Amino acid sequence: MSSRQAPLIPPRVRAVLVRVPFLVAAVRFARRDLLARDRNLLITLIVVALVIGVLAAEVSNEWFSPSLLILVTLIGGLQLRLGSLVKLLVGVGAALGYIALQLGVGRIGLGLTVTIGFTTVLAVLMARTRGKLGVQGLRGDAMLLELRDRLRSQGELPPLPKDWGGKVVLKQAGGSSFGGDFLVSMRDGDSVEIALVDVSGKGVDAGTRALLLSGTFGGLLGSVGDFLPACNAYLHRQRGDEGFVTAVHVRLDLATGDYTITSAGHPPVVKFDAGTGNWQVATAKGVVLGVVPDLHCEPDSGTLRKGDALLLYTDGLIEQPGRDIDAGLDRLLGEAERLLPSGFRDGAKALVNAMASGHNDDCALVLIWRP
Repeated sequence: MSSRQAPLIPPRVRAVLVRVPFLVAAVRFARRDLLARDRNLLITLIVVALVIGVLAAEVSNEWFSPSLLILVTLIGGLQLRLGSLVKLLVGVGAALGYIALQLGVGRIGLGLTVTIGFTTVLAVLMARTRGKLGVQGLRGDAMLLELRDRLRSQGELPPLPKDWGGKVVLKQAGGSSFGGDFLVSMRDGDSVEIALVDVSGKGVDAGTRALLLSGTFGGLLGSVGDFLPACNAYLHRQRGDEGFVTAVHVRLDLATGDYTITSAGHPPVVKFDAGTGNWQVATAKGVVLGVVPDLHCEPDSGTLRKGDALLLYTDGLIEQPGRDIDAGLDRLLGEAERLLPSGFRDGAKALVNAMASGHNDDCALVLIWRP
């Protein structure tokens, strides 16, 4: 007895299929695409739309309301590709046409027609946006959430020894998850490097560029000796007119407390001197990133002793419409006095809330101290 199994398709039928190219193409098409998620969902939604149209016209217009077609269109806009969505809209139009033919145009109503039309436009816009991104369903939103989480994790300070303290407060304009202010940091033994960057603009408009630059600057931090000149060279090569970028870079030795500050158009770092109880403005300065091919920075250095602190911030804390920046800096230093009674850790967020009240802008604050 032979172990060879009988063919699934009889020879005579196979011969007929081979002679008919259309049938062969149809079989291959079904094998390849019929089980695809997009096509299955398209067929399901078209069937649902047609069933709703038939039941609304033949059974009950109240139990099977034509307004259910709005839900079908919305699901198609959220899940289908643009080409498949157009086919679904044809099916929805056929269902509405059948209802109007059987019950009359008046039974559909002007309000329902306008609502379905608005939903159709919205569905097409959503499908086009997903098509440009090359994603299906709600994957685009999931990608944005993943990018936001990565940006937040990268903006955290590295673990510090018990005899050091640090606090980061980021507040984006309009309560957005994305903004133009971000932090990159790294620690290698007793050496800690921190860079606070401010991209022009605010909220989501500046957030896309901040996402790009955070990855680039994070890769440069700790990999090059001159961090800000390297960032400046990168931005200058882009030759884009997307607004300015300011940054401040701090290199800190955790063993000795020695630090070096370099700045590129950023608001000055302030230091709290526990010996005098005063806040001192650092003298580090430099040109905004990306403007000149060769960046020259004038650094500032010093030592953090017990009780001292360094405060890094963005211009969202000191800039207000109609007011001078120096006045905003004086107000910041005055509000910083409130950090002392409650401690640096608890007072950092209160300081940001106090300075950011009354205007809508991205704000960031980084505080490092020796208890």
